[in-house]
Amino acid sequence: MIVEQIWTGNAWRNFNYLIACAETGEALAIDPLAYEMCLDRAQDRGWDITQVLNTHEHHDHTGGNAALIAATGAQLLAHKNAWDRIIGIDRPLAAGDVIKVGKTVELEALDTPGHTMSHICLLSHSDQPALFCGDTLFNAGAGNCHNGGHPNQLYLTFSSQLARLPDATLVYPGHDYIINNLQFTLNREPGNTEAQTLHDKIIDQDPAAALTTTIGLEKAVNTFFRLHNPEVIEKLRETFPDLPADPDEKTVFLKLRELRNDW
Repeated sequence: MIVEQIWTGNAWRNFNYLIACAETGEALAIDPLAYEMCLDRAQDRGWDITQVLNTHEHHDHTGGNAALIAATGAQLLAHKNAWDRIIGIDRPLAAGDVIKVGKTVELEALDTPGHTMSHICLLSHSDQPALFCGDTLFNAGAGNCHNGGHPNQLYLTFSSQLARLPDATLVYPGHDYIINNLQFTLNREPGNTEAQTLHDKIIDQDPAAALTTTIGLEKAVNTFFRLHNPEVIEKLRETFPDLPADPDEKTVFLKLRELRNDW
């Protein structure tokens, strides 16, 4: 499996992706808002884009569909419940569906509600798994729930699916927010030396050559995975003095998401 992460450089800080089969040159485009960049990259690599997948219905992920499909004839894949919000779906996806790219690439659809209620993440069936997570999981952060989502569902997605992935799973998000997210982690957990070290290492990184994290690293630096950490809980109590003495994970997650909304 070949992965091309395409930095769009736009105001929303989007990443687009091409996933290609090394044998056939067939490629899947994920959320190709910057469709011209995706087409140019595919042409440079000698690939044919045969499928387009939208992780969810927001325009900054679907806005390049029509032009890219017109140029390639690609099939459009998206969540089965997004029919009324994404035009022209050819293949509706449910949890467990497998997307094949050429002869060598298999990706499993995960139903991951929270940012929206019709959100798909893709998990590769490869020696080192990779997660293409749209706006559900960001490097060192979690998606917001402002436009069609719900924080309760986002918590369930994190706790029942993402947290159970192998630590070696590579993380490919829909946007580059890592510096701001690490700063939020450090605000919530000032003693997190691993988050501080990572922040200082990549503070000046070029998003076009962005660090690829893993689920294991996320568990160390992403406060939304660190729900039992005593420092996280005590810092929350400064803002929410009625927090129980031993709050459950869901309560901590929801309070963190509430604080992150205004960060």
